[in-house]
Amino acid sequence: MNGLLKNKFWWVGLILAFALVIYLSSFVHYRADLTQEKRFSLSNSTKDLLENLDSTINVELFLTGDLTADYRKLSLATQELLDEFRDRSNAKVVVRTGLPEIDIADSANYRNDSLKNMTKEEWKEYLEYITINRLRSLGVVFDEESLSKYSQKEIEFDKLVIPSALVTFGRKKPYAIDLRSSKTVFKPFDVINQNPEEDLEATRNAAEALLEFKFANAIDKLTRKKVPVLAYLVGNGQPVDYSINDLGESLRNDYRLAVFDLKKSYPDPSQIDALIIVKPNIPFSDEDKLKLDQFVMHGGKIIWFVDRLFAETDSLMRSQKDFVAFDRNLNLDDLLFKFGVRINPNLLQDLNCAKQPIVLGQNPDGSPRMQRVPWPYYPFLSGSNNSPITKNLDRVLSLYPSTIDTVKTPGVKKTILLSSDTTSRTLATPALVALQSVKTEEDFRSFNKSYLPVGVLLEGNFNSLYANRLTTEVRDSVQKALGKAFAQTSPATKQIIVSDADIVTNQVTQTSGPLSMGMIPFENYRFANREFFLNSIDYLVSNSAIFETRNKEFTLRLLDKAKIESGKSKWQIINIGLPVVVVLLVGLLLQWNRKRKYVA
Repeated sequence: MNGLLKNKFWWVGLILAFALVIYLSSFVHYRADLTQEKRFSLSNSTKDLLENLDSTINVELFLTGDLTADYRKLSLATQELLDEFRDRSNAKVVVRTGLPEIDIADSANYRNDSLKNMTKEEWKEYLEYITINRLRSLGVVFDEESLSKYSQKEIEFDKLVIPSALVTFGRKKPYAIDLRSSKTVFKPFDVINQNPEEDLEATRNAAEALLEFKFANAIDKLTRKKVPVLAYLVGNGQPVDYSINDLGESLRNDYRLAVFDLKKSYPDPSQIDALIIVKPNIPFSDEDKLKLDQFVMHGGKIIWFVDRLFAETDSLMRSQKDFVAFDRNLNLDDLLFKFGVRINPNLLQDLNCAKQPIVLGQNPDGSPRMQRVPWPYYPFLSGSNNSPITKNLDRVLSLYPSTIDTVKTPGVKKTILLSSDTTSRTLATPALVALQSVKTEEDFRSFNKSYLPVGVLLEGNFNSLYANRLTTEVRDSVQKALGKAFAQTSPATKQIIVSDADIVTNQVTQTSGPLSMGMIPFENYRFANREFFLNSIDYLVSNSAIFETRNKEFTLRLLDKAKIESGKSKWQIINIGLPVVVVLLVGLLLQWNRKRKYVA
């Protein structure tokens, strides 16, 4: 070694050795995740999915360019995750980053005589318009603020914020991913006296926690061999009009969706992966309940959205008067009780609620004077962090919900999915729906209940309501109709019961037509009703191992702002002044040592 260092070209060897180490390291990828929540590690289910890919998956990431700090952080986290996907899949996941390319040749189908004389700038504007609409038709989302500025020509096309990615596989329809979280995190606020203020850092942090699930779920759905079959149940007054438009549109791309009439035959769990029951208003007969009972006993899954009480906003808007909410008498109590829940005959109210436009009088010109007032009958529901269905989920909007009680059922696990806030109360039936349900201080003090359940997940082995109750003739008829023997106990299966059907129906207006789930007129916000519904369906019928990645949670470790403010001067001195002092001391020390060594 000493001989090498004495050679005058020793530094050339050092440079070559350094270059060799860098070259060899390019063939080795290793990253140590030292975070407590394993923030930078993929789950085992995602690793298995990526390692077993046999074809190329293409991902287009559009969140690039001149971004704000929060979007830049989300973009960086997404790119790092996709790099990990690429490495784990042995380069089967191919990533392209950037805004969609604009090519005049791509627009040949749009050319006509009126377009031939366009200038270069007009062509560019036209192609940008085509690109935006093409992406939107695929489900790609744009940041509404930047899209609004773009439409006003305040920003260029390449400065549009597109917080989306597009995953494609073969000839299947591309799968669009909204990189943002559906959950909007708010800073602590008084629900009576203050308006909620978004905590932007916490909201983007929730988005990062969901990135692995979103991309793994997209790849899983694109590459799966079997598409689950869902059946929308009819026969008991369930809606089949535009009020379920968003429900059908949300499901049709990822599932095979059919309509099943319960009055005509028995649903077969070997052909139907899950039944969807939405807002029945005609009582269920014993034969109807027997069919549903045996569907579950043979391993079928059901998601229930049931309004026990008749309470509709139309009644209020037509008369502008109070009305009474009454029991629909659906005759489901004994069946649901046997499964493990009871939907109570009450109305849930909460002060943390949406607003409803109410006519308060007349203007001088005779027109109605409207005002949007808090409407406790429209409570916001929060998701539980104990289930991947509702983890990192935004608020869910409910309309006239009831509460749910769970009952002791051996072999069945219950998980609360949706519940009210901390300022709740219930009204027993027959319940009066009043325009001014909160009038006095005493009324405010009655909102003293917390976290009342509205949605429950049931998992396990269910027992039949009709065990030891049917004659031999009836059992034989069941076997003949179903093609299977009457079953008294089910294999492991799942059900979800929600005591408000309006969570998954949509309102229809004369001006806009069908709205989205979780939207009401004059409320310029879409709540997470659709996300809750799709997560619930996914959990029932999809790859549960992939779905567990929704449980990932990133801890947001923020600095104490109060301490930062109080110790601001101290830390400025330490960060700015201390390095200068250290440099001066080192310089003085070297100068002193030089003088001591060379001055006689």
